[in-house]
Amino acid sequence: MTTAAAVPRTAQEFKGNDKLLTGIVLAVLTFWMFAGTVGTIARAMLADINGGPIDQVAHPNVSLDQMNLAVSITALFSGLFIVFMGGLADRIGRVRVTQAGNVLAIVGSAFVILASGGVALPLLLAGRAIQGLAAACIMPATMALVKSYWDGAGRQRAVSMWSIGSWGGAGVAALFGGFVAATFNWRLIFYASIVISVVAIALVWGTPESKAEVGTHRRFDVPGLIIFMIAVLALMILLIFGRQLGWTRPLTLGLAAVAVVGLVVFVLYERRQENPFIDFALFRNVTFTGATISNFVLNATIGMLIVSQQMLQIARPELFDPWKAGLLTLGYAVTIIAFIRVGERLLRAFGPRKPMVWGATIVAVSCALLTPTNVLIGPYTVLAVIAYSLFGLGLAFYATPSTDAALSNLPEAQAGSGAGIYKMASSLGGAIGAAMSLAIFTAFLGGGVTIVGELLQTQGIQANAAVRQAGLVAFMFNVILALIAIISVTVTIPKGRKYHD
Repeated sequence: MTTAAAVPRTAQEFKGNDKLLTGIVLAVLTFWMFAGTVGTIARAMLADINGGPIDQVAHPNVSLDQMNLAVSITALFSGLFIVFMGGLADRIGRVRVTQAGNVLAIVGSAFVILASGGVALPLLLAGRAIQGLAAACIMPATMALVKSYWDGAGRQRAVSMWSIGSWGGAGVAALFGGFVAATFNWRLIFYASIVISVVAIALVWGTPESKAEVGTHRRFDVPGLIIFMIAVLALMILLIFGRQLGWTRPLTLGLAAVAVVGLVVFVLYERRQENPFIDFALFRNVTFTGATISNFVLNATIGMLIVSQQMLQIARPELFDPWKAGLLTLGYAVTIIAFIRVGERLLRAFGPRKPMVWGATIVAVSCALLTPTNVLIGPYTVLAVIAYSLFGLGLAFYATPSTDAALSNLPEAQAGSGAGIYKMASSLGGAIGAAMSLAIFTAFLGGGVTIVGELLQTQGIQANAAVRQAGLVAFMFNVILALIAIISVTVTIPKGRKYHD
């Protein structure tokens, strides 16, 4: 008589499997792939919601600046709440918080689908914010599950697959979103996201719960979270609406003061707390510090992708709709997915420092290749294809070494909250970077940049010279961001293969 193998019912007995890993990756995709399409399809969404192109509608339901806020608000809310949700996952269970995130992703997508008419703006912003909350639940909880249920080479493989869901999903987002928006309707993207969330719920269902050890729970620092939220929200409003409000107006200066003073007060307050919102003691580990800082800065370069897609659609609308503009990013999707396991092998061969530096350097080159916006559209299209491909390659080299370096230096009891800080760097980096790049781009859309016109002769159509010059300045800003990431890694990440016990 044979007996069936016992089904593990506790976290101590359970080992990670492909069913759970697939559910985790699909959950991660709801943010990185589906919610991430909005940067590319923003113009198509505006035209649909307003009943025509934004520059041809007298009283739009959603303005251009409001749409820029919708682009950034998802990553912003993810960044604001990701540490809180990571700590909550440690306390009440990482599986439970992952499933809550999947449900929130369904609700957020439904709100975005329903955005139309006079209620378009509140539904759109609410839906995008809820999508951010969903990501704040899913990312730290799933990263903690990876740390808890996989070990050794299996964990590195799981981290790579998780990275394919995040970085790879971001690579596919422009291509997928552009195709759906141009071929069908942009709302279909979020219907598909709902289906993926339902499948993720089914795959994760039944996984034994994983929590931090008894006695390791901490009371959450709500005042710290509130101070941080106020400061970051003030910064985001300043970046997105500063041009519209007027940079020297009292309200704008007041927002700047709130952002600066708020961040200073936050740091001073947190250092005095026994259980702070952000545990600055974690940054005493130089590897964790380097991984987190460079992660923030390199994620900020996503603004390059968003601006380049919008620049092409504005400058040459007869050539680039969302699908054709997104098609140029095919190399980005292919290289990041194809080479992300190469980043894992580089990690094993060299440790984290070299592949992180190589990856950040390649990202800097990709941003630089997009800067000659003065050339004709034919050569620029070739440059853009090469740049997007290198962007994916650089992120592929960087992703797994950086993530593994951060995770491997976290104590088990702080897996959720520590991973939350690391992923907060991703989300806030993406949100602030996108907002800054869009702010630079929109600020020069009207008149262009005089010094650029004097130094570089704009070839071809002159009517779009200001748009192209605005893009050039935004791309140069992203080159600087990538250089900062390189410096961060070289200063803080130790050399050699052995970087953790």
